[in-house]
Amino acid sequence: MRKSAKPRLTVPLVRENGAHRTATWDEAMDRVATAFRKSIAKNDPRDFGMFSCSKTVNELNYAAQKFVRSIMGTNNIDSCNRT
Repeated sequence: MRKSAKPRLTVPLVRENGAHRTATWDEAMDRVATAFRKSIAKNDPRDFGMFSCSKTVNELNYAAQKFVRSIMGTNNIDSCNRT
């Protein structure tokens, strides 16, 4: 088994005053949702895009495209199926 350089995170971290601190999942998700809302309000939704992986399961790619199209309001999603 390969040794990992750093252990994986088990709790979300948020940046505050230039440093990271632990946060609850609800707080972290609220921050992400707020940032997405601000981005959509400030910019054209077409400025947002997402790359998905063609090697993941169909259900995950379906959820990703539903999020991008329904929530973010854009069709800018690519799953790199050409490779």
